[in-house]
Amino acid sequence: MNFLPVFYNISDQACLVVGGGAIAARKAELLLKAEGRVRVVTIEVGDRLRELATTQALEIEQRAFAETDLEDVVCVIAATDNETVNGEISRLAQARNIPVNVVDNPDLCSFIMPSMIDRDPVQIAISTGGVSPVLARMLRSKLESCIPGTYGELARLAEEYRDEVKASLTDVDSRRRFWESILEGQVSELIFSGRSEDARVLLREQLQEFNVGTVKGEVYLVGAGPGDPDLITFKALRLMQKADVVVYDRLVSPPILDMVRRDAEKIYAGKASSNHAIPQENINQLLVRLAKEGKRVLRLKGGDPFIFGRGGEELAELIDENIEFQVVPGITAASGCASYAGIPLTHRDHSQACIFVTGHRREGSDDLNWEMLSHANQTVVFYMGLENVERICNSMKTHGRAATTPAALVEKGTTTEQRVFVGDLDSLPGIIAENEVRAPTLILVGEVVALHKRLGWYKSGKEIKRSLPGL
Repeated sequence: MNFLPVFYNISDQACLVVGGGAIAARKAELLLKAEGRVRVVTIEVGDRLRELATTQALEIEQRAFAETDLEDVVCVIAATDNETVNGEISRLAQARNIPVNVVDNPDLCSFIMPSMIDRDPVQIAISTGGVSPVLARMLRSKLESCIPGTYGELARLAEEYRDEVKASLTDVDSRRRFWESILEGQVSELIFSGRSEDARVLLREQLQEFNVGTVKGEVYLVGAGPGDPDLITFKALRLMQKADVVVYDRLVSPPILDMVRRDAEKIYAGKASSNHAIPQENINQLLVRLAKEGKRVLRLKGGDPFIFGRGGEELAELIDENIEFQVVPGITAASGCASYAGIPLTHRDHSQACIFVTGHRREGSDDLNWEMLSHANQTVVFYMGLENVERICNSMKTHGRAATTPAALVEKGTTTEQRVFVGDLDSLPGIIAENEVRAPTLILVGEVVALHKRLGWYKSGKEIKRSLPGL
């Protein structure tokens, strides 16, 4: 992050704009809108600046810039068409620790002007660090269409009742929960429909009735997908931004975790083979305890929570304890990793069935149905099978699968660190040892793997490996 996003109060403060063209006029107009006292220094005065001077308190001095112009100002904007002059203004301002913006030259700026959405007092600033103002404007136009102008009125309503709510609800958590119920509920809908007085009446009623002790907790069982944050569903993102606390797994990638509400408490509950941060039984009890404390709990799991995610066990515990919950499916690792590797799970000419199976053996459990898994014309996807890959390959060969059956390893699928290794049932164990393949890795077995050479489209930061001649 090259710039720290801040909102700067320049009300009744002296601001300097150097330049007289259309861009300088736009910057001056923005400073005036923020109630700054604006002085423009320019040799030539454009039409827009003259117009502003006749309608607003804008001071124009028609002359060349001088160093003394920097005295007692709180910010400077250099918008001349002379790069030498702009550079000198930047140097002098920064020497005095005065924030300076040089239009279209981020290297000379100590602050930059973002693209803005104004829903006063709500303001949204969008910045690309000065590298692409056009992109910032495109993002602004997308957001403009989904943020009603009445959000400003909603914010003013919150300001109007802020002190009263603070006096009634003495602790921070109670106030936050109350305001969330107001801003996400019927009061906000009344504001959006133009019924401001009805909204005020309802807000006062809900404040009188609000009791944080009666607020029920809830658990959101959410699939985070295989790693690429762009694969998160809209519903998942909404609940991620709403939760008070998140209990997350090892397979939840850092970019996805960054999408959770920033002030949410984060509890790591990752599980690797023989290394469980929190045993599953304790995770179940943790979800119940947090919900009974009135918290909105996000249980964030890699992939889909109902495919080898033990989501069913957690859900059963919540039902037994009468805890409210929501389930949000995610793109499972098999679908995501296979797609990003260019390996279709089914194909009319090669595979008429697809089987998901866990390759991790629970201690004391019976072996898998290898005869069924070894049938031809199907794709078998092994989750958590890396440590048992030799047993997997040998068992499939023993039960009729040809040693030359194509097989693939997809390491960290859908992420920028994805690696794909293609071999067969004979070569797969050696490929793992030779390339130091690490979890999380998915194993795909079947004729569809051979299509990777032609259909492999995703280029990650890692080199894609092909380990068989012709593949």
